[in-house]
Order: sequence, then structure tokens, then C-alpha cells
Amino acid sequence: MPEHECLYYHPLPEGIVVCTLCPHACRLQEGERGRCRGRYAKAGKLYAANYGRISSLALDPIEKKPLYHFYPGSLILSVGTVGCNLTCRFCQNWQIAHQDAATEEMAPEELVALALRWQPKGNIGIAYTYSEPLVWFDYVMASARLAKAKGLKNVLVTNGYLNPEPLAALIPYLDAVNLDLKGPEPFYQTYCGGSLAPVQKTAAQLAGRVHLEVTSLLLPGENDREEDLAALISFIAGLDRKIPLHFSRYFPQYQMKIPPTPLSSLKKAFYLAKEELPYVYLGNIPDDGIFHNTYCPECGALWVERRGFTATVTVQDRCCSGCGREVDLVR
Repeated sequence: MPEHECLYYHPLPEGIVVCTLCPHACRLQEGERGRCRGRYAKAGKLYAANYGRISSLALDPIEKKPLYHFYPGSLILSVGTVGCNLTCRFCQNWQIAHQDAATEEMAPEELVALALRWQPKGNIGIAYTYSEPLVWFDYVMASARLAKAKGLKNVLVTNGYLNPEPLAALIPYLDAVNLDLKGPEPFYQTYCGGSLAPVQKTAAQLAGRVHLEVTSLLLPGENDREEDLAALISFIAGLDRKIPLHFSRYFPQYQMKIPPTPLSSLKKAFYLAKEELPYVYLGNIPDDGIFHNTYCPECGALWVERRGFTATVTVQDRCCSGCGREVDLVR
């Protein structure tokens, strides 16, 4: 595929190029790649190293993203590349985020055509996921524009480590986002190679403009202290109390070898969040309706029943059959 010049950079004297896509603001000399491995400098310009490079492709349940309030029970074509602009020591997809995984080339037009061919199987659009899609910005932007024009939904599963200007350009083409909020500032610095504030700014920029859900992977003794959870919950409630919050169970991966998150810690986080937020879920645990299903926050009527990644919507219209309140589902 031909070299693709990136958006969001500016050249400096002596051939140095500054990437302005994310808060790292990498200063690159000739031939150097940014921290994300997705952009490189050449002849005073910045090019996408991963444009059209696909490492993962699958037709997934939307619940796997996880998105529980956006077309529940549907399928979405999920696609990923290689690279990431954070260095999380517990990365669940480290093989493609931090190593040179095998890839195949696919132009945006080909990706959108494939998504359209899978519509009869229940596909609603394209999810940019698996590795960090924001380091794939130019390809995601091109694909999302084409998909939007064809009536497909665009979903982003992201760490949110992006500057406001490129995010503002991408938002008009997005329908839903699942955003990782990983922990307090010391946690970001120690375990992720980043900072919390830019991610919070991304969350605030997305709220009210796209359908937004938040995921937090809980590491025992690291980001699951009550004061840390309370700060996370308060932040989300301050944006919009209707934002679904997913607490996900950690398992040893990549450079982190501490034991998995105890179920008791996850349940404690769940009930703490439920004091302020109506829609809270637990992930990576055995099926349990209380923690996976969606219930009316007013009368407790069952709206969506989930078993694994299979979801059955039990409400028939826009109003709850139990109390008549509006159902907080996009469908």
C-alpha cells in the first residue's frame, strides 16, 4: 500500500517532526517511529506505519466490546492493527499492542465493503478495537467516513489518550465509544506510561456527543482501593449518571503476574458504584444475572438478559413495561 502522510504533526528545523496526535508529542528524527509504533518520520514529514495493516478481524457480539446499551444482541465487524501509545504492564492484547504481529493489508474501501457484505448476518458496522485504534488514526478516520456514508455504525474501543483537536475531527463519524479509565494518576504513571488527565478530558469531550460506556480493569491492591473507586465513580456521575460502567476482572498477562482480582473486590466495586450509577456491570466473571443483565433503575424490570456474550432484549418499545420510564438503550 502506498505511503500515507499523517494528519496532526508539524515539522521543526533540522528535519525534526513533532507528532501532535496524542499527549506524548513525540519529536522524531529521520527514520524514527513514535512511542506508539504507528507513525514515522521521513524527509521532514510524518507517515503512518500501520495504515491498512490489519492484525485482527472478526464478527463479534457487541457485548464483547463491551457495549451493553448500544444495539444489544447485535454483531459488529471488529478490526485491529498493531501498536499502542500506552505501555500498560498488564496489557491483555500485548501480542499486537507491543510486538510485531503478522498483518494483512486492507484498504478502507475494502473494509467497508466487507462490513456491508456481513450485514445480512446481523452486522451493524465496524468496531476499531483489539490494539489501540487511535494510533491508527488516519486509517480509522478514512474508514469511518466511508462507513458513515453507507449507513454503518462506527464504534471505538480506546484508551482515550488523544489530543482534543483530532478527537473533535473524529467525533462526527463515531456512534459509540467504550473508553478505558484505568485508575488514578499514580497508577497511570507507574503501570501505563501515561497520565489520567488527558483521558478524563477525552471522556468529557465524548459525553453527550456519542454513546459512551466506560471500562475499568481492576488490579488487586493497585487500583481497586475504595478511595480510587469513589473518585472514578464520582467523575463518571459528574459527566452523566446514565453512562454504563464496566468493572473487568484482571488475570495475569504480559508483565504483571499478581493473582487475579478476587470476586469479592469486584462485587464491592459493583455495589459501591450502584450507589451513584444506575448501570454497572462486571466482566470476565462467571455468568450471574445480577452483574450482567440490564434492569430498570426505577422498578427493577428486566430489560436485557445476558448469558456470556449472548443478549436477549426483553423490552418491546421505548418505554419500560413495568413503570413506563424511557428505556436507556440505543437500538
